[in-house]
Amino acid sequence: MVELLKSIELPPPFPDHTQLPEEDGTFVKNFQEHPQSIILTDSIGSVLQERHPDGQYCIGQDSGIYWRETEPPEKGAEAPDWFYVPNVPPKLKGEIRRSYVLWREHIAPLIALEFASGNGDEERDKTPLSVSEEGVTTKPGKFWVYEQVVRIPYYGIYEIKSSKLEMYQLVAGFYQKLEPNERGHYFISPLEIELGLWRGSYQNQEQMWLRWWDKEGNLLLIGNERAEVESDRANRENQRAQEMEMALVEQKQRTQEAEIKAARLAEKLRSLGVDPNSIDP
Repeated sequence: MVELLKSIELPPPFPDHTQLPEEDGTFVKNFQEHPQSIILTDSIGSVLQERHPDGQYCIGQDSGIYWRETEPPEKGAEAPDWFYVPNVPPKLKGEIRRSYVLWREHIAPLIALEFASGNGDEERDKTPLSVSEEGVTTKPGKFWVYEQVVRIPYYGIYEIKSSKLEMYQLVAGFYQKLEPNERGHYFISPLEIELGLWRGSYQNQEQMWLRWWDKEGNLLLIGNERAEVESDRANRENQRAQEMEMALVEQKQRTQEAEIKAARLAEKLRSLGVDPNSIDP
């Protein structure tokens, strides 16, 4: 029996993130992609720390999500420009994640964002996976993969050139296009935050950026903005302290001047034979 088991060739186990390629050899399509990812990750940090006090979440930036086994392996992955996965460890067995392997973890990202350099056709591609009679596999579109296989609840497409943002929510198994609120933002209800466009300068680039706001419409700040706010607050408090100190000094001076004036008046009254204490105030 043992010899029989030894003779049976078992199929290899599904590969994990250490056995799969972490890049597909393509270039980042524009210089805004990396700063855009950083500004999103930096500003949402406090929200995710509050939501995950145990630190169980991960953020991928232009990282592969493997959803099927193919040859070569990278053909079975899509790489959103930014995505967030709740309730998974940031590292696996102490190792930095190289990719996100869906068949290993079974938890879909809550939100995925694509930064389209073109008109967004690639990001809206709904071509389904199919195999011809000759065994030729049709490459599925990103939209179809995110909607029908990975099943990401929120999907956003940001066309950088036209500064246009579209958001979709998975409803009853299909993406429905969302309408912005009165602020022009899209509410991500599980996180109780909004996603929208903000014009400003970041990393020496003045343009429109994807940013987060809280549900009251307050912009979620990045590190240098928080530092500036804290510096302004400290300066205001320091100024108020200085103003209070000056007010106390002025009050003390006025009190001393009033006491000197009263003493002089009392002395003059005594010189006239009048007791100052006999005069009603």
